[in-house]
Amino acid sequence: MNANTTSGKAPIVLVHGLWMTPKSWDTWAEYFEARGHQVIRPGWPGIDDREAADVRSNPEALEGVGLTQIADHYERIIRSLPEKPIIIGHSFGGLLTQLLADRGLGIAYVGVAPGQPAGVPTLPLSTFWTGFPILSNPFGINGAKQLSKSHFHFTFGNDLTRAESDAIYDEQVVPSVNRVFFEGVAAAVSGKGASEVDFGRTDRAPLLIVTGDRDHVVPPAIGKAIAKKYTKTGSPAIVEYREFAGRTHRLVSQDGWEEIAEYVLDWAETHAVVGQLESQLA
Repeated sequence: MNANTTSGKAPIVLVHGLWMTPKSWDTWAEYFEARGHQVIRPGWPGIDDREAADVRSNPEALEGVGLTQIADHYERIIRSLPEKPIIIGHSFGGLLTQLLADRGLGIAYVGVAPGQPAGVPTLPLSTFWTGFPILSNPFGINGAKQLSKSHFHFTFGNDLTRAESDAIYDEQVVPSVNRVFFEGVAAAVSGKGASEVDFGRTDRAPLLIVTGDRDHVVPPAIGKAIAKKYTKTGSPAIVEYREFAGRTHRLVSQDGWEEIAEYVLDWAETHAVVGQLESQLA
């Protein structure tokens, strides 16, 4: 867990996504800390604070880990904090952010290119291709499959040269937690499973969904479908959507990431006031 203790502002918990480590948050973590927030960015169970190269060499701790186990892991950490945090997740971390929101653990939530919860079956071709190396082998559901450098370039590094993409791969990329991917896809299609949330929950703190229009993993169609699933329930809970032009799945580190980080933090700080009030009334 990485943290920088400050005072006067809500802490921020950053949830990384599949194939990545907490290091993927370096840019935003430093920016949020400079704005006066304590930043906590735990690794998933089995990843924790390990270097990516170590996880690649010894991936056994990732095998069989599921969405509920990861959500429980973050819940324990969040409940140990002296106050409710702002929770921000990227990719599958954005799906986990929605699960944590369903548990009422934060005062504002942001899903950055988030995975979809159960009941949002939108699956563009590029998204399907992203998961094909895992989904093509259902017998590997409890495994931990390493993503190839060429596939990482397609999914994460499509704004970069291959050499630039490979450098990020070496520093940050770890094997997939296969069960998480299978659980997420199965639940999205069936509407039931580990990623179920109450879309109509009335006391959920404000939620922002952010996407980039060049994202191969979570293109805008998915982000819009998630936001629509929440808003069409008629719940008074705030759910907003924002799309950024020219952005890939690396919204948190692609050149110009500062614009998105600023927008997200300004939104979260503003809307956290609503979440804090609701928390006090609960």
